[in-house]
Formats: sequence, structure tokens, C-alpha cells
Amino acid sequence: MKEREYRALNKMLRYLSDYKRESVLAPLFKMLEATFDLFVPLVMADIVNVGIAAHDFHYILVRCGILLLLAFVGLVCSLTAQYFSAKAAVGYSTGLRHALFEHIQRLSFTEMDTMGTSTLITRMTSDVNQVQSGLNLFLRLFLRSPFVVFGAMVMAFTVNFRAALIFVVAIPLLSVVVFGVMVITRPLYKSVQTRLDRVLGLTRENLTGVRVVRAFDKEKSEVERFENANDLLTKMQLHVGHISALMNPLTYVLINIAIVALLYVGSIEINVGGMASGDVIALVNYMNQILVELVKLANLIVQVSKALACAGRVQAVLDTTPGMAFPEKLLGEVPAEKSGDAVRFEHVSLTYAGAGAPSLSDISFTAKRGQTIGVIGGTGSGKSTLVKQLVRQLPICEGTLFINNEPIENFEQETVRSRVGYVPQEHILFSRSVERNVAIGDSHATEEEIDHAIALADFAKDIENLPQGLDTVVGEYGVTLSGGQKQRLAIARAFLKDADVLVLDDSLSAVDGKTESNIIQTLKEYRSKKTNIIVAHRLSAVMHADEIIVMDNGKIVERGTHRELMERHGWYSEQFISCLLYTSPSPRDLSTS
Repeated sequence: MKEREYRALNKMLRYLSDYKRESVLAPLFKMLEATFDLFVPLVMADIVNVGIAAHDFHYILVRCGILLLLAFVGLVCSLTAQYFSAKAAVGYSTGLRHALFEHIQRLSFTEMDTMGTSTLITRMTSDVNQVQSGLNLFLRLFLRSPFVVFGAMVMAFTVNFRAALIFVVAIPLLSVVVFGVMVITRPLYKSVQTRLDRVLGLTRENLTGVRVVRAFDKEKSEVERFENANDLLTKMQLHVGHISALMNPLTYVLINIAIVALLYVGSIEINVGGMASGDVIALVNYMNQILVELVKLANLIVQVSKALACAGRVQAVLDTTPGMAFPEKLLGEVPAEKSGDAVRFEHVSLTYAGAGAPSLSDISFTAKRGQTIGVIGGTGSGKSTLVKQLVRQLPICEGTLFINNEPIENFEQETVRSRVGYVPQEHILFSRSVERNVAIGDSHATEEEIDHAIALADFAKDIENLPQGLDTVVGEYGVTLSGGQKQRLAIARAFLKDADVLVLDDSLSAVDGKTESNIIQTLKEYRSKKTNIIVAHRLSAVMHADEIIVMDNGKIVERGTHRELMERHGWYSEQFISCLLYTSPSPRDLSTS
């Protein structure tokens, strides 16, 4: 076992602290079950040696009753052990999953992007389930299997010393076969998993990009890629399967040879009066018990090894330190209504982890209460990175960001998120009703407040066309809605929150010009005393803002009102004229502009 796996195991055992009693009782009851199993061959030997030899049916019936009693008590012990082990394993995995989910919620987008969403989902589901399964098996078998193997050998010595020496030879040979096959196949199974990941990756790519594949007539080439990856997976699985298949015949050959040796030695001992015929049956039963337990132990080691590997992956996430720390309490806060500056950037810079150049460089500007700020620029200019700082989705590398004249680092998480309403580029909706999707902005909102927010987002008429109105379930990611409808629902969610600062991160790109104009007019009227920041690609979304910030390569290159920027004949002016030329305006319109 690797040192990293040991460290992961030690750290993760703390989630088992609430189930110490179950973790002790489960293996103890399994050992009780094993103890009763070890007495069964001796009772069988008595039946043969005494009952059958003397034709004493009463003795046989009594011993059969003892066998039934041993079986019943063993069953009760087994069920009890299973209950405690399952309770400990499920409780442990529940605590671990909660801790992992809570930790992921504290990670910044930098750490989450570095690890990847799919990896986090896999570690919180598949890996935790594997740890749970491994813990369950460990609690039930880690004492039982060795106890039965050595207990059977000890019991064999109580039957006959010479015959028991065969166990001393057979057990190491069986162990070599069982664990030898396990050692050989374990790395091969890892290769199988790697190739399975490749097949699953290709399948996911093709299902996600099926429209692109069909549009470019690439079905045949994609089928060939899949078949090649699948063939490699199949060959590896067959190779591992062939090696694993050797375990049963080899072990049964050794067991049969040991049984033949037992019968040979037993016949000699019976002739000289050293043992009875029933004792031979007992020794054969002990040999079979050893075989079964060794196979169980090998499977246990494989499962525990997988569980430890998965535990290491889970612990790697738990060991990831969040890039941003939030204080527990904010003292000396300036009340929002008494602060003239709602938002103030002072020389803010940011560089993504692993990036060669900064994404933001020396950003400084102020957004006062009641102002609408427009942020515009080309693709990759840093617009979204800029506004993500306001909800602390990304850490600030240099400089200071103030909200209500208070550094944003001084705000606890709940406060900073409540002060800023944010509509991201990816307008994610949940598989809930329209009403519950909007109510995410305020879980205590009344139906009238939800209706008002929907009306402000210009979505009221769309509600009338939905089959069940506000109770219509939009489906996963809002698949039943158009792009513009999704954006307006996300905007309604932000309107319902009614935060001091509202950020629309390119959230009007999928709506038509009239709807865009209505929403912008609503911002001016409904949020005239609060701050709005609009990030957009279209000039029409920001041209009426109190101040327009033009970004390029993570820097502010121009700022001012629409008229001021047009008079400077810079990037903004060029884009505006290009838009007019693209829409083929009349000379009179151009001269007016």
C-alpha cells in the first residue's frame, strides 16, 4: 500500500468516529459466526463415528438438532454483523459525501476549473461508493477469513496431528496461487479501467457532439475510432479474464490433491486405529472452508485496494485549499444607503493559475449608487473575469475591490453574495417549475413578488403560452425553453433578489432588440437608486449607460459616455460605425450618428 493511501486512510477515518460501536461489533459477530462454522465438521464427525457406526438414530437426531442450532445462531450472528457493518459503511459514506460536497462549495472557480467538473462528480459518487463498499467488506471479512483459515488448521490438529500436517503444506500453496493471480491482475485491471475511460470518453463526445458529427458526415470515422478503442478494451479484458480464470482450476487442483493426501493418510490412520472415518470427513470439510475463505480474502484485498485508491482521490479534493477565505463576521461596515461609491476597483489585477499572462491588469474605476455601467470589449478581453470579482468567484491577485467603501475581503460569504445580484453568461436553470426557478433569487418571496420580477424581465407573456403557467417544469437545464427565455428567467431571478449591485454578464445576447430595450428601460426605472453593471458584446445594450468601459487584453482602454467615446474615434467609435455600415443605414443616419 502506498504511503499516500495510508495518509488518506488516517485522515478519512475521522468520519467513522460516530460509528465506533458498529465498527467493533460487526467483526466480532462475524468471528462468532466463524466459530460456530468451525464446530460443524466436528459434529459431522460425531454423527459418522458414533451415530451411524452404532445405528443410534436418537444420537443422530440430537446431533442434527445441534447442527440446526449452530446454523441458526450463525445466521443470526451473520445478519447482525451485516447490519452493523452496513450501518457503519453507509453512515461513514454519508458523512464523507456531505463533507466533500461542503468543501467543494468553498472552492473558488480556479480550483474547480483546475480539477474539472466531471472529476469532482466522479469522486463524490463513484469513488465514495467504492470506499463504502470496501469498508463494508473490510468490517465483515478482515477478521473472519484469517480466523477461519488458521482456526481450521488448529481444529485439524485436534483431530489428527499427522493429517493436519497436510494443511501446513496446502495453505501456503493455496495462498501463493490466490494472491499470485491477484498481484498479476491488479495492475492489468487498472489498465482496463483506463481503456474503459477512453471508450466512455469517446461515447460522451459523440453523444454530445452528434449534430457536428452528422453535419460534417463523420459517422464512419467516429465509428472506426470507437471500434478501435472498444477492441483494445475487449482484448485487455480477455487477457485479464484468462489469467483470472486460472485461479479456480489451480486452487481446485491443489485442494483435490490435498484431499487425496488426506484420504490416503486417513486410511492409514484408520487401519492403525489412529482416527475414525468421520474424522476424515471433518478434515475434508476444513480443507474446503480454507479454500473458500482464501478466495474471499483475495477478493477482499482487491476491493480494499480499490477503496484505498478511491479514498486517496477523495482526500486529494479535501486537501485542496480554497483560494479565497471569507471572514466569519464583518465589523465596522458602512451602511449601503450612506455610501456614495457602490463599487470601486483600485488597481485590481488577476492571473489565472497556469496562465502565462494576466487576465486583468491595473483595473481602476468607480460605480456610484444609481449609476449604470456598461462594460464592452472583444472576446477574451476580460469582461466576465472583471465582474466575477464582484461575487468573489475568483481571487484578487493585486489591488483592492471595495463595496460600499469596504474591502470585499472583509465581507463574509453570505453578505457579499446578498449584496450583488449576478446573471452569468451560462444561464443555468434547474429541472423545476418556472416559479421555483425564479424563487432561487429569494426563497421567501411571495407569489406577487415573483410575478412582478417576471414582468420586469419581460417574461409575463411567455408565461401565458406555457402549458401550466408558473407551474410548468422547464426540464433539465431548461431544455423546453428557448435561449432568450432562459436568459429572461435568469434575469427575473436577479430582479427578485433586488441586490444593491446587479451584474448582467452578457445576459441579453439571446433576446431581440425590442426585448433588450424593454429590459434596459426597466433597469433605469426600477433600479434608478441602485447600481447596474451590464457586460455585453452588442453596443445597443450599453450605449445608454452612464459610463461605458471598453476593455482589451485585460485592460481598460477607453471609458466615458457614448457621446464622449464617439468623439474620441477609438475602438468604440469604430465598432459603432461598423455596426451602422453592416445594417446599411442611409447617409442621413450616418451623419446624425
